[in-house]
Amino acid sequence: MQSLPWFLPIMLGAMAAFGPLATDMYLPAFPAIAAGLPADPASVQVTLATFFAGTALGQLGYGPLSDRFGRRPALLLGLVVFTLASIGCALTRDVEMLIWLRFCQGLGGCAGMVMARAIVRDVTEGAASVRLMSQLMLVMGLAPILAPSIGGALLAVADWRAIFWVLAAYSAILAVVVHLALPETLEAERRRREGFAGILLTYARLLRNRHFLGHALAGALPTAGMFAYIAGSPFVFMQLFHVPPAQYALFFGLNAFGLITVGQVNARLALRLPPERALAWVLAFMSVAGLALLVVAASGLGGFGAIVALLFCYVACIGAVMPLAITLALAPQGRVAGSASAVIGTLQFGLGAVSGGLVGALHTGTALPMALTIAVCGVLGFLAHRLLVR
Repeated sequence: MQSLPWFLPIMLGAMAAFGPLATDMYLPAFPAIAAGLPADPASVQVTLATFFAGTALGQLGYGPLSDRFGRRPALLLGLVVFTLASIGCALTRDVEMLIWLRFCQGLGGCAGMVMARAIVRDVTEGAASVRLMSQLMLVMGLAPILAPSIGGALLAVADWRAIFWVLAAYSAILAVVVHLALPETLEAERRRREGFAGILLTYARLLRNRHFLGHALAGALPTAGMFAYIAGSPFVFMQLFHVPPAQYALFFGLNAFGLITVGQVNARLALRLPPERALAWVLAFMSVAGLALLVVAASGLGGFGAIVALLFCYVACIGAVMPLAITLALAPQGRVAGSASAVIGTLQFGLGAVSGGLVGALHTGTALPMALTIAVCGVLGFLAHRLLVR
């Protein structure tokens, strides 16, 4: 394994944070975007869905690219695409064009997510991988806490376009830092030379691998439950229980803080507790929390306080599930770590988009659709690990 520069966790965390930054920073600007283009609110919502679609699909391309040409070229390509798409978002005068540019943002930004996971696999293994992945969760956990506040602060001094200028600057600066300071972690002799047919065969082998697929789904399905929370909590908190927007941001930040805390505890326990056992325990706890949330939402037992507490338990556990599941899934995939990382990311965002859509499609004016989706995701994640991993 290679020696690690001290700044590697920070850089990898910055790469992996593209998703929450590009998602959460512009959420406070939805009304301003609708008024400024002009566009109806539904069209502005579509810009979020297309970003998730681009993020899910783009990862399938960056994985094989990085396995063949190295991590740095694939990462720099994605950063350039994200920078140009962000500039386009800042300059556009048309909501249809914004929809397509957000798709391109997803195509570019997902490179950082794929490369962060692949680089962790390149330079560490075992307990060291769990610790480094948990450190990434610290940086990534800060993004959803800070991003809405940054977006709101920018809206106080400038129009919504400033948010996309800041995202463009973030990506451009990171590209310069990567070019100057990030070493290539995939040596030439470890790179793959297959063509398109070989790429498809690699993906087919990964999806047939019970060990890999079980761990990938054990991470992706509970994470899809968190997407359901993100999609449903604004209605549940602010409309159903009349929580003021500022207080909702505090609840949102509290859950992100719980995710960070659990991630750091998980890193400290990596040398003491076998990762497979730890993952099984956390998945079981999340299943219980999701089912309890469903009971509370259906019966009203415990009211708003019970919903808040159970959501905190569920979301905080993502800080342990993600590093454990990803580390265990990637551990045997050294030569195809980029492709394996791409499959994990595509499953996460693809299932996340489905879960978020289900919350909207099942809307009943209660907390039940959100709770049901979270419970199903938690239970299916537990079953995927239990049934597929030998």
